[in-house]
Parts: sequence; structure tokens; C-alpha cells
Amino acid sequence: MHILEEIGKKAKDAALKLGALTAGVKNRALEEMAEALLSREEDILAANRMDLEEGEKSGMSPALIDRLTLNPKRIGEMAQGLREVAALPDPVGEVVAGWRLPNGLEIQKVRVPLGVVGIIYEARPNVTVDAAGLCVKSGNAVVLRGSSSAINSNRVLTEVIAAAGESAGLPAGSIQLVPLTDRESARQLMRMREYLDVLIPRGGEGLIRTVVEESTVPVIETGVGNCHTYVDASADLDMALEIVINAKCQRPGVCNAMETLLVHEAVALEFLPRVAEALRERGVTLRGCPRTREILPDAEEATEDDWYREYLDLILAVRVVSGLEEAIGHINRYGSKHSEAIVTRDYQAARRFVGMVDSADVYVNASTRFTDGGQFGLGAEIGISTQKLHARGPMSLRELTSTKFIIWGEGQVRS
Repeated sequence: MHILEEIGKKAKDAALKLGALTAGVKNRALEEMAEALLSREEDILAANRMDLEEGEKSGMSPALIDRLTLNPKRIGEMAQGLREVAALPDPVGEVVAGWRLPNGLEIQKVRVPLGVVGIIYEARPNVTVDAAGLCVKSGNAVVLRGSSSAINSNRVLTEVIAAAGESAGLPAGSIQLVPLTDRESARQLMRMREYLDVLIPRGGEGLIRTVVEESTVPVIETGVGNCHTYVDASADLDMALEIVINAKCQRPGVCNAMETLLVHEAVALEFLPRVAEALRERGVTLRGCPRTREILPDAEEATEDDWYREYLDLILAVRVVSGLEEAIGHINRYGSKHSEAIVTRDYQAARRFVGMVDSADVYVNASTRFTDGGQFGLGAEIGISTQKLHARGPMSLRELTSTKFIIWGEGQVRS
């Protein structure tokens, strides 16, 4: 039996048992998993150092190195994330709706696990723990397939949390890592419809497109983050400056970082020099439209491709627009439907922006960096869905469940 088929069978068996576990058992498992991460910190960091050495040798970008890096603080955050998930209400068994028919039948719509969730992801070992924790709490078995760049970190993390979970009462096979990192193993996972109920890709545009186009397993698409901030004519420019710096520089290698800045022409002459100076002090390279470069001659020329780019780096595309409508048009044309922000003191402009921008997360006077399950008060998340079916935005516990109808009768038959 091929190793992937063996993993699939174990996961399918585990999922049937997981769905029936009480919240108490699942919460105890999550607490044990968190404690195990902390107690095995040195082993985890040693494995991560191996991955980092390989990444640096291969010329991995600083942003990707940042994503790959684990340290005591990040391990502590992963453990805390598991504990926070344990503290959340269990969605399994929640009655979403219920009603009684004239014939006496009582109908309930009840939340149930998806079953077996497959995750394909790149260079982010924290996803291993976040995904496993969310799947355990929502009653799903999880099959993890990370990238070669994080294989050592992922192996140790999976070993640690799987063993701790099983010792606390989880069925064997609840948390599994695909030990293969070649492309064929990823393609085979995409065709395991017999065993996987859903597949979730987390990574760059190429990975997501490949999974969406090639998978026979249903896919929840977590999109890339070509995120925008629009500074309106009425914006508080001091506020706008802080928001732009945070959205671009606080952590540039993540999907909710800003990649394009749009500025109303009425404030461009005043605002662009200020923001350019602050961004350049932080190492940001600017690529501007012709009007931007008239104000900022040192900015590089932006090409059509730049408006579509998710840089995941200290690079920012900048465009001067004639007003709100042009800003909305630009975002809906070039954006990835992830996270967009407007900075304005005009209530009507804010209302039109949130109503007309077609994205999963739309902000008024705040940084796009808040698009995150934890920041939204949902606990850890498994990704940011940019599609419109089943889930949209940060995907936490409820987004990892489906529903079924339960019908209670007293001998009714249909005439």
C-alpha cells in the first residue's frame, strides 16, 4: 500500500471517531499538545535550525526566512494558540436552526465536522500546529503536507502534537504529516477524493492555482494577498501615515500586508513626500505611476504587472487616483479579494467603499494587518478564504464544519 493511501485510511478511520468525541476530550488533547510544544522546545528549534540553514544556502528571501523561523516566542505563541482554541465554544453539535412541521416532524439543522481535511502549505511551520488544533477542536482529522523548506520543523512538530493528542484520548491518525515533499506526492494528495473531504492550500499564487486547477478533492481557496490602502481626500494624514507604515512594514512577508497604496490627487502633493520618507527609512522600495513619480522622482517606474503583485517584501506600488471611484475600480480590477482599507473622515465615502469593494475584508481607518482569526477574536485560523462559497475571510472553527439535518418523528409517513 502506498504511504499516502495508508495515511488516508488512517485519517478516515480517525475522523469517524473524532466526530463523536466530547468537547472535554478535545480540549484536554489541545492542552496536552500545547504543553508538549513547550517541553520539546529545544528539539523543535534544532530541527528548525536545519531548515533555516538550508533556506539560507538556497537563497531564500528574507521575508520567507521570517516565515520559516521559529524561536521560543513563536513556539510559545503556537502553544497559546492551542489553549485559546481549547477555550472556544465547540461548534460540533450546535443547532443552527430548528422548526416543527404541521405533520409533527421536528427538524434540526446541526453543525457537524467536515471529516478529513487536507492542508497543502509552504514554509510556515506554525501552520502545522494551527491547522491541527483547529481540526481537532472541530472534530476533523487532518493530513498535513508542508513544503521541503520546512520538512524538519514539520516532522518534529507533528510528532510532538500527534503523540500528545493521542495520549490525551484522540484516535490514532487524527494528525498526520505527509513525509514526502516531491510534486508527485502533492498531485496524488489532490486526487485522494476517497479519503479527503476537503483540501485547503496555503501559500503563494502558484501553489493555490495548481491545487484549484488540478484537485479532484473539493477545495477551499485561500487566496494571495494583493492588499490595498486608499488615502481619501478627507483623510487625517497623520492617521494615514501610521496605517500605511503598519500595513506595509510591520510584517511584510504575510498575506495581509499592504502591497499597493492609492492616494487621492487632492492630498498626494502633501502626503506622498511624508510617507515616502517614512517608508524609505524602513527600507521600502517604491514603484510609482507617472503622477507619483512627478512628486517622487526617486521612485521606480511601476509596470502593469506591479498592480497585480503580491510582493511579500519591502516593495510598495503607489498610484495617484482622481478620487474614490477610481480607487474602487483599481482595487476591484487588480486586487485578490483579500483585504482593502480606506482612510477617510467622509462617512459617505466610507460607506460607498465598503459597499462597492469586492473583497473578503474591508477596513475603514485601520490597517489591513488585522485580517487574522486571532485578531478578529475567532482564535487561530486555518487561512483567509477569498472565495464566496462555504467560507470567506478568516477561517476558524465554524468554517471547518458543515451541517446535516436531523428529523425527529413519531411514525409519520408521506402520503
